[in-house]
Amino acid sequence: MGNVKLKIKKGDIVRVIAGDDKGKEGRVLEIRREDNRAFVEGVNMITKHSKPNAANPNGGIVKKEAPVQISNLMVVVGGVASKIGRKQDENGKLVRFAKKTGEIIK
Repeated sequence: MGNVKLKIKKGDIVRVIAGDDKGKEGRVLEIRREDNRAFVEGVNMITKHSKPNAANPNGGIVKKEAPVQISNLMVVVGGVASKIGRKQDENGKLVRFAKKTGEIIK
């Protein structure tokens, strides 16, 4: 796909806009650039059966997040889900901003 600039970053609060978890919000834990997916806290939970190991001596069933397509996420800024744009600030540095409110993100 090349070097595409993603609008979502690790640590952003996002809202799911499509799929089974539509409407849920959570913090981005990890971004996988190679397939445009993100792991979001508390969203798209799966159950995984694990064998006993050092971290989990009894084994058992573990609930964990599965990746969500980035196109199904919107960044939440000031309680409002918004598209994200990029523009130069007064120092000439590129910054992200919310298109709905105009607020600069981080």
